[in-house]
Amino acid sequence: MKRNLMQRREFITLLGGAAAWPLTARAQQSGRLRRLGILMTNSESDPEGQARIGAFRQGLQELGWTEGRNLLFEYRWTGGSMDRIRSGAAELVALAPDILLANGAAALVALQQATRSIPIVFALAVDPVTTANLASMARPGGNVTGFSFIDLPMIGKWMDLLKQVSPGIKRAALVFDPRATPFYQAYVRSFETAPHPSGMELKAAPHQDMAELESLIAAFAREPGGSLILPPGPLTIVHSQTIARWAEQHKLPAISVYRRFARDGGLMSYGPDTADIFRRSASYVDRILKGANPAELPVQAPVKFEFAINLKAAKAIGIDVPPMLLALADEAIE
Repeated sequence: MKRNLMQRREFITLLGGAAAWPLTARAQQSGRLRRLGILMTNSESDPEGQARIGAFRQGLQELGWTEGRNLLFEYRWTGGSMDRIRSGAAELVALAPDILLANGAAALVALQQATRSIPIVFALAVDPVTTANLASMARPGGNVTGFSFIDLPMIGKWMDLLKQVSPGIKRAALVFDPRATPFYQAYVRSFETAPHPSGMELKAAPHQDMAELESLIAAFAREPGGSLILPPGPLTIVHSQTIARWAEQHKLPAISVYRRFARDGGLMSYGPDTADIFRRSASYVDRILKGANPAELPVQAPVKFEFAINLKAAKAIGIDVPPMLLALADEAIE
């Protein structure tokens, strides 16, 4: 009798302990492991790509998702190669994940071409309504939603900053890979009918590899008054340091959307905080995994922007940065 009473007390103690577990923990333990496919345009060794993923994982952890416990990550790092972006998209879709994360416009388009049923959350997509053929920003429709990067009018902002840092600039070459970001070509053409208020001329500099880009930069630098604009794209992020070096060699003021460019030796950067966008994108992954319909989740715009100036690069190409412009910078690199 005494033995039975002790066993009963032990059973009640265990039952009470189980009841004290957080409800979410018990749900996660009883639920299946969810699978997330991530298509990155960066190289795996790229600190920028790792920072984005780190912010994304942090956002997920704050919402109760932990890699290996209730979520399985499948990565494909593509190093800016369009062929690897397409093959990576096909490989991820073949794994039949619960949800997909697309880093950038090129990754988004590749995943869209591979599946119309698996939910896709994008981060850092340029002009996603046009790029991904969404119904609207408010109600994207289909299996896609996410967090945009820039609108194309941002190019005008970059031209303004170049003119402020060096009033003698007359031309800007917009550097892009037409296979990954074909929409830039049409935007450059629009400047022929509606030129920039500063009088600067915008030229398209399409290229498909770094050797072609090097030749384009060298040719563009032969005439005075030139500058470079590096918008979002796989090659401009992966080869940021190389492009910064070429710009310095040819004495070309340059501005990039990526803050990393200024830290890599480029003159200036202005654009959204990429880590913040990845962190915020975790909220949509969470909501969709819990049953939300991506078609009804509005596309979110950036909320944090960063402006950096590299004073060493300015000195190397013979520019004295105006104090008023320097005062606006979030970071001045010496």
